[in-house]
Amino acid sequence: MEFTKKDLNKTIWVKQTDQEKNRVWYRADATGKTLGRLAVDVAKKLAWKDKSYYSDFWDAGSFVIVENVDKIAVSWKKLSDKVYYSYSGYKGNVKSITLGELLKKNPSKALRFAVRGMLPKNKLRDARMKRLKLIKGTTTKYDNFKPVNLYK
Repeated sequence: MEFTKKDLNKTIWVKQTDQEKNRVWYRADATGKTLGRLAVDVAKKLAWKDKSYYSDFWDAGSFVIVENVDKIAVSWKKLSDKVYYSYSGYKGNVKSITLGELLKKNPSKALRFAVRGMLPKNKLRDARMKRLKLIKGTTTKYDNFKPVNLYK
C-alpha cells in the first residue's frame, strides 16, 4: 500500500488557545486514599494524559483541587522508611525528614512531592504544578468553576 501525503497527516493538532479555553476543573477528596494512587490520578489530570491530543510539549492539562489532604493514608512501613532530603549547597547542610514527620508537619507538601515526581521533567512541570490546589479540610472557594468529582 502506498502512503500519500493525505494519509500521513492524520495527527490531531489542537491550537494552544483552544486548549486553554477548555480546561476542566476536578475535585478529589483525599480521605482514606493512598498517597501514591491519588498522586497518579492527579498527575494524569494535570498533564492531561488521558486525552487523545496529549503531547509532552503542550500544556493542555486541567486544574485539580484536592481536599482533606491531612487525611491521606500511607502504609505503615513507609511512614518511617521513606525519607526526603534537602540540601542547601553548604557543606554539612543536608537535612532529612521522614514521611511520617512530614505528614504531621505539612501533609500537602508530601502530596506535592509525589505529584511533582510523576509529571514529565520538562519546562511545563512548574506551570502544571501551579494548577494543583491542595486544601486541608473542605472549601467552597472554587465552586464558581463547577469542578467535576474525580472519584465518584
